[in-house]
Amino acid sequence: MNTQSALIPEHLSRASLFCELGSRELERVAQATTAVHLARGEVLFRRNDPCVGFHIVVYGQIKLYFKTDQGHEKVARLIGDGESFGEALMFVDKPYILDAQALCDSLLLHVAKEALFDMLDRDGKLARRLLASLSQRLHARMSDIKAYSLQTGAQRVIGYLMHADDCRDGCQLRLETSKTVIASRLNLTPEHFSRILRELADKNMIEVNGRQITLLDVQALTNYQG
Repeated sequence: MNTQSALIPEHLSRASLFCELGSRELERVAQATTAVHLARGEVLFRRNDPCVGFHIVVYGQIKLYFKTDQGHEKVARLIGDGESFGEALMFVDKPYILDAQALCDSLLLHVAKEALFDMLDRDGKLARRLLASLSQRLHARMSDIKAYSLQTGAQRVIGYLMHADDCRDGCQLRLETSKTVIASRLNLTPEHFSRILRELADKNMIEVNGRQITLLDVQALTNYQG
């Protein structure tokens, strides 16, 4: 067994889905798990490829996206450390409906669906955790739809900047990826996204230094309608 394979049970134990499993159960899941290394820009899968399991991001960042009929790229989800994806399609035995690409050097775990199904048959707590995870993702998707329908572009950007629970004046954050990708995720053009950042900076609500953003006036951001 190589070093990376030996670390798979440890990586699995840090994932929220498997954090309560015992060492023997983790070893069983690990036997059906493969480590996947991706370089920046490398494609993990394409739309219509078969889904035979799900992935967990150990470190790095994965972009799920699709191309419009006009050839434009639309980012559906950005996935970071500890997050998983592909579970829903695995259950309905459908191929992938999006493309997946690494935005930076990344390490993922691929868990074969047969192993997970076997665990779910024997572990009701694991089944509930998986249902909770999928329900949270559905709730987030519904929130996205609501935001795209009812919020201005500025409100969507502010929501993205203030996603942390402890936002306060002086908080700093670093944009997780390029402005182009974030703009697509927020259903904005890159130009519109940059214009909103400049507008908020001009109103002394934020300070922008490359990818580094400082929140200067959280109350004003909260009340801003754009």
